[in-house]
Amino acid sequence: MAAPRGEQIHREVQDYYGKELQKSEDLKTNACVTSARPLSKAVRDALERVHEEVVARYYGCGLVIPECLASCRILDLGSGSGRDCYLLSQLVGEQGHVTGIDMTEGQVEVAKKHIAYHMDKFGYQKPNVEFLQGYMEKLGDAGLADESYDIVISNCVINLAPDKRAVLREAYRVLKPGGEMYFSDVYASQRLSEAVRKHRVLWGECLAGALYWRDLYSIAEEVGFSPPCLVTASPISIGDKELESIIGDCRFVSATFRLFKVPGSSRAGPGQVIYNGGIMGHERELVFDANFTFKEGEVVDVDAEMAAILRSSRFAEEFLIRAVGANAAAPQGCCRKGVKEKICDPFQLLERLAAPGPACCPGGTCGPMGSC
Repeated sequence: MAAPRGEQIHREVQDYYGKELQKSEDLKTNACVTSARPLSKAVRDALERVHEEVVARYYGCGLVIPECLASCRILDLGSGSGRDCYLLSQLVGEQGHVTGIDMTEGQVEVAKKHIAYHMDKFGYQKPNVEFLQGYMEKLGDAGLADESYDIVISNCVINLAPDKRAVLREAYRVLKPGGEMYFSDVYASQRLSEAVRKHRVLWGECLAGALYWRDLYSIAEEVGFSPPCLVTASPISIGDKELESIIGDCRFVSATFRLFKVPGSSRAGPGQVIYNGGIMGHERELVFDANFTFKEGEVVDVDAEMAAILRSSRFAEEFLIRAVGANAAAPQGCCRKGVKEKICDPFQLLERLAAPGPACCPGGTCGPMGSC
């Protein structure tokens, strides 16, 4: 159920991002500018071609760029000034399409103003991007049809929506079967107090609307998505004494997750997969999430959930996938490529990434992992 103050929250967030913030340096915490995974050269080069005003007016958590994007149709929820849209415009190519939707008129105006500049810069004959003003909880009101996108992305904005279930429900609706929701957002270590949830600045700073991380798993399941795949996590620091006193002992993390719309027909048992190395920029290995890394030519045991995801999604052509018996023995030992207990808790992932000593690559396990 949406918060009773839903409309008021929308207005306050619009004012905060449309009037009070003029550049990223105006933010009081690093929640909305936390970096994500290291960028490939192709992504770094594409980012350099984005207009400087678009970059300066963008307030996302790093970059939210999945793999295997050629000719895809992508929807960016809370697209802001359009930075990620213009970056993705280059990665999907002229045959792909990117739609950005944002509720803040000033941000949409900045994005639209630079369409011609970017299409000329990219050498495209016609625009492959569009920007709409609207709410991510009500994509139908903006004319977005069922099963019309391959990928939905979101960069540090779902926390700004009073009704998270509606956002995920709408994302699921507009995704094609096998489609993916790939998004970064802010998560809390516990459910937030009323004082935090009603604080105007903490809403604008992406903290007051943060989900307790376990609630993401229950909402995703309720909507119909496959269980969330945790990709990466970055710490969030407050740096403001007054805000710290209101927040108390609650911790926050910026985390990236992948959710897939897996058709029932694709669901079977566990499997073994071999990555063919065909994804540009990830030829030697594909770091799919914090639990699975696929190296070219290597046999990897996967659970039923991952087998269904790879079988039904745009990644299907990049893997040889074969079913195995549910009782098949998995290889044992540290950092072997068997199916291991998954890490689901972004705070535990943070601790593991920060821990000294030998580290496993994602996909391997050294000692017990946390599960959801």
